[in-house]
Amino acid sequence: MKNTKSPTGKKPGPRRRGKARYIMIGGFLGAGKTTAVGRLARRLSGQGLRVGLITNDQGRNLVDTAMLRSQGFATEEIPGGCFCCRFNSLVEAAQRLTASARPDVFIAEPVGSCTDLAATVTYPLRRLYGDSFTVAPVSVLVDPVRARRVFGLETGGNFSEKVLYIYLKQIEEADLVVISKRDLLDEPKLEALRDAILAKFPGKEVLAVSAREGANLETWFDRIARGEQAARTAMEVDYQVYAEGEALLGWLNCTAQIAARKPFPADRFLEEAARAIQERLRKAKAQVAHLKMTFSPDASPTGEIAAVSLVRNDFVPELSFHLEDPVNSGQLILNLRAEAAPDVLGTAAREGLAAAAKRFPSLKATLEHLEHFRPGKPTPTHRLKRLPA
Repeated sequence: MKNTKSPTGKKPGPRRRGKARYIMIGGFLGAGKTTAVGRLARRLSGQGLRVGLITNDQGRNLVDTAMLRSQGFATEEIPGGCFCCRFNSLVEAAQRLTASARPDVFIAEPVGSCTDLAATVTYPLRRLYGDSFTVAPVSVLVDPVRARRVFGLETGGNFSEKVLYIYLKQIEEADLVVISKRDLLDEPKLEALRDAILAKFPGKEVLAVSAREGANLETWFDRIARGEQAARTAMEVDYQVYAEGEALLGWLNCTAQIAARKPFPADRFLEEAARAIQERLRKAKAQVAHLKMTFSPDASPTGEIAAVSLVRNDFVPELSFHLEDPVNSGQLILNLRAEAAPDVLGTAAREGLAAAAKRFPSLKATLEHLEHFRPGKPTPTHRLKRLPA
């Protein structure tokens, strides 16, 4: 999708002299990273700063990239592995953004199943490229409903032990633990979650925000816009358990061409497709981590899209971007991550899209690309035990 508009409607101010700012926002699949990245990027752009975004995934054709580019942000995509294993690609992406957009701030969103980012990404970045970047404290977002289940505060679908090892390691290494979507919990439940996190990880700085409602974002954004990553010894990570946890997750990326003889509502089609896929995943007892879809109309001079997201088996698919007018055709991008065999995800995607298409007269969904797999063992390019002085 072509980047056709400024996120603020204003021409960015001149490039500030000095080092560029590097901000990384991590967290498990479905934690709300992309929404938060978009909000932060708009805030910084509104201050006259140039912003470059870097997305990351094990596969190709990312919903996150489409969503961020649709908002007018210069965005580079690093497929084929985590930042830790594609460190040189991360640096090259920053260089491409520098050449095209001259950012004052880079915001990087790593793969949601990745951990050990301080030792393998920010510490090496600071050692090798400290003359070019200042590095912000690493934020790790947690979905509050998922987190309450992980910490035993309520019952519900959850992941197996080795997947949860990754989840907890992400929180352990965080400089800032950010409870996202705070609007989903009342104050007593929110405080109970905060207490549970601090009991498990004493001394952590824990914030609670809502990107949807804008609650407490200024406090968080100010911390990562101005603060520096503290010097400390990197946490210990059992890479065998880490690899086994990632290997339990199925990964699916898919693109399809959607066309109909009569205009159809893209928002409703996405909702129908998400529900149809969700139903099949439930029957297969697959534990959903995140399902995301975008629809980009073929005829859209403004680059607007529709987008839907599902973050748990027992959740309702939610639209985050809307297309008000009916459309005739466009491209659908589907990203699905769940604890299940990859072929289970493939079957759910094919059957779900076909079932949704039947609900709309004359509509046809033609698969263009579909890949499903389990992530390989993480092999970091660099790993530093301590932040250089």
